[in-house]
Amino acid sequence: MTAPVLDAERLRGLAEDALDDTLRSFADAHGAEALPALAALASGAERAVRRAAKRALYRLAQRGVTPPPRPAPRPVVERAAERATRAWVSGVDGSGSRAVWILFEGGFGGATLCSLIVNDTAGILEVAGGEITKRRLEAELAALRASQKLPWVECDPPRARGLAAEALALHQALGTAPPEAFARWRRLFDGATPPVPLPLPAADPALVERSAALAELPETAGWFLDPEAVQADAVDLLAARESRLVVSDQTKAEREDAIVGRVIARELGPEARRRWARRLAEMALVFDATERADTGGLARAAAAALADPDADVSRHPFARALTRRALEVAAEVASGRLRASDVSRKPGA
Repeated sequence: MTAPVLDAERLRGLAEDALDDTLRSFADAHGAEALPALAALASGAERAVRRAAKRALYRLAQRGVTPPPRPAPRPVVERAAERATRAWVSGVDGSGSRAVWILFEGGFGGATLCSLIVNDTAGILEVAGGEITKRRLEAELAALRASQKLPWVECDPPRARGLAAEALALHQALGTAPPEAFARWRRLFDGATPPVPLPLPAADPALVERSAALAELPETAGWFLDPEAVQADAVDLLAARESRLVVSDQTKAEREDAIVGRVIARELGPEARRRWARRLAEMALVFDATERADTGGLARAAAAALADPDADVSRHPFARALTRRALEVAAEVASGRLRASDVSRKPGA
């Protein structure tokens, strides 16, 4: 249907009262269909006609007949959706913590860096970041690689967001919350999902047998069971070593082996085994990224054997290395040569 129209030229020659009567009659006859013609007069006609048209629109509004709202003006510069364009992760430390950096670009053209410390038993521990230039980002990365003990490698942005999503899911399971500073970043992780489990090959017995060597790497210098959990066992180990009883070296070795086996049975249950296997699998990616594929293969083999519920973890060389190091550190604490707080493997300690 064609919208009704008004002859602006004819209206211009009418007296004020006649003009009001004409527009009132037009509005009464056409209702909402009169709105476009009246609105055009109210915005573009000469002064007397404009005023009369506005009065007619007002009378229609009093009856509940109003024009649809105007669309909001588009911004001069539209804000593009922010997206993760680059990401970096550190190696995993002995408490299960690692750094995750994610660069988001978009918005009004700038870049922001979200810096997280995530932990596999506690979730998100620390949050920092903000706007950053590319030059400053490269300088920060260079400084980190030069000063940090753990390696830093570039990572697929979706996987990095997934690591944050995994930490958030852990908070939900534990009934805890991430630091308040994460609130400004949360929207950028909407829709992110935890990464799929890393595939592990069948454990190669020859590689598993060599897995104790992993504990000697600089990246795993801080990998050991929490000394506080093995303090009593460390005291027993010291007592066995310092006993004045004359026993053979074989007997001493058997006593130490029994203590190590006792700790493994108690501290490396199914959940702990899965956790340490995941740490090894994550480090395998780091070794691959730093051109150490052989070490990555060794880490995957050790992880596969740890994750196998049917494998005898008490004979796993890497598990035994973790345990022996924990006992040695706990013995140093018991002797007063180390402070417990300095060697705790609790997240954030």
